[in-house]
Amino acid sequence: MIQAILMMLVVGGVLGLVLGIAGIYFKVEVDHRLETVTTMLPGYNCGACGFPGCAGLASAIVDGKATSASCKPAKPEQRERITTYMSTGEDPFAKVEPQKA
Repeated sequence: MIQAILMMLVVGGVLGLVLGIAGIYFKVEVDHRLETVTTMLPGYNCGACGFPGCAGLASAIVDGKATSASCKPAKPEQRERITTYMSTGEDPFAKVEPQKA
């Protein structure tokens, strides 16, 4: 009985160590632009653009497979904001906090 418990602890520890190391070496970097463009879209998830919801359209915009004009319910300001963000990397409507002296 004690041998089985010790064996399970050892196996669990080794597997935990392997998963921890794998998590470090196989880490996937997420493109922050995807989340930013998703928040700039209206969020209706209507599919009128031909993509599966706003996240699908945002992914296509970031990959260069679609433009902001694909989103039918978006206002012109939203489309312009996304286009500017994708070309410059900066959000033109981002809240800029005043600098303290």
